[in-house]
Amino acid sequence: MFRPKLPTMPQPTGIITPPAVIEPTRITPGTPVMPAPTTAPAPVPAPARSTVQLTPGTALALVGGGTAVVLVVGAVLVSLLLAVAVTGASVAVCAVVLRSLLASGNRRR
Repeated sequence: MFRPKLPTMPQPTGIITPPAVIEPTRITPGTPVMPAPTTAPAPVPAPARSTVQLTPGTALALVGGGTAVVLVVGAVLVSLLLAVAVTGASVAVCAVVLRSLLASGNRRR
């Protein structure tokens, strides 16, 4: 009753690939391996890049997008600062009320 029931592992379904067969290679110590002669590779030409041209419309779109990002980030940061300020003020009010309640309880005795 108090022993937990462990779920059984499900069996794999579908096509199961067999493990890869690894063929051993024979290594004889002391025999130097001669590297294959290499030739200098042919220089690869650099790909031609097209130049980016800013038209007045795209420049205006970039400025508008940057302004929108700055405004959104500023609004988020101001709202976070306001949330911290409201939380601090409410904690201060709670502390003053609790102090007042505890002080009035001591005076009545």
